[in-house]
Amino acid sequence: MTATRGLEGIVATTSSISSIIDDTLTYVGYNIDDLTENASFEEVIYLLWHLELPNNEQLEELKQQLADDMEIPQEVIDSFKMYPINKVHPMAALRTAVSTLGLFDDEADVMEQEANYRKAIRLQAKMPTIVAAFSRIRKGLDPIAPRKDYSIAKNFLYMLNGEEPTAVEEEAMNKALVLHADHELNASTFTARVCVATLSDMYSGVTAAIGALKGPLHGGANEQVMNMLSEIGTLENAEPYILDKLANKEKIMGFGHRVYRQGDPRAKHLREMSRKLTDITGEPQWFEISEKVREVLTSKKPLPPNVDFYSASVYHSLRIDHDLFTPIFAVSRVSGWIAHILEQYENNRLIRPRAEYTGPGMREFKSLADR
Repeated sequence: MTATRGLEGIVATTSSISSIIDDTLTYVGYNIDDLTENASFEEVIYLLWHLELPNNEQLEELKQQLADDMEIPQEVIDSFKMYPINKVHPMAALRTAVSTLGLFDDEADVMEQEANYRKAIRLQAKMPTIVAAFSRIRKGLDPIAPRKDYSIAKNFLYMLNGEEPTAVEEEAMNKALVLHADHELNASTFTARVCVATLSDMYSGVTAAIGALKGPLHGGANEQVMNMLSEIGTLENAEPYILDKLANKEKIMGFGHRVYRQGDPRAKHLREMSRKLTDITGEPQWFEISEKVREVLTSKKPLPPNVDFYSASVYHSLRIDHDLFTPIFAVSRVSGWIAHILEQYENNRLIRPRAEYTGPGMREFKSLADR
């Protein structure tokens, strides 16, 4: 046996959910460009879970199911108030909250297909509410109850900021949710599948996935991008900042991708939303600095920006705290995690790879007295 570092290039399973072929991302055969420009996030959820786009009746039924399950237990809200608020990253809070949700679900360990679908609805519906509630509680504010007549994108911004978002803000949030919904066998999705392949429950699978997403080499990259833009501060400082990073061989977040070679097809959509939103908010410098960073870096290295790069300035323009960027990723990606969890349950086999041993050869055991 020979190890492949990071499992790069290894095909670990088959899936009907999403694909990345020749730098084109599709969800169940639909190009991400078409979905981003034309579909609601709710339509994408249905697509990932049912492998078909919904008709109007099916979509309305899903929306109603999600609306009916958006509220979270009071115990989860109360638990937020017990956290060491100034020390807890929102991803850690989200990980704990999702695990806690399982304690209040009577069907948590029921593995029938219908029960798993009901749990899927509950998890998808409650994720935005959890993130928004924690964000407000840590600021000393009361959580805002979700509105049943709002889309997921609109509801999330409403619960977060306490006011109805503009049409452009809702559009930006919806596009971000669509773009992040699934991405083949990424680290968090693989983690979820490994977890539930043991026939563990859906809450455990999603909790495990959140733990994987938390890392800066996965979902945490967009937060690091905004930190970088803030450090740069001005357009004039962008070029010397990046050249200094390159000279010191430091990693620049938001560029390059393990799978894409010519560029992340999702980035262009968020680039346009970044341009539009930063202009509306009167802070065009964030888009201008981003463009200068891209220009300088790509002139030195063939590393095009990925989805994390422009999502940072989009979320900033939506008045979202920087450390909430990765939880927003989870609000979207839980749709894909659930799709893969359901697919894994449907045709399960325990995921148990082997390791290439590189330690010492056979050794003779000596008693404690002789060591």
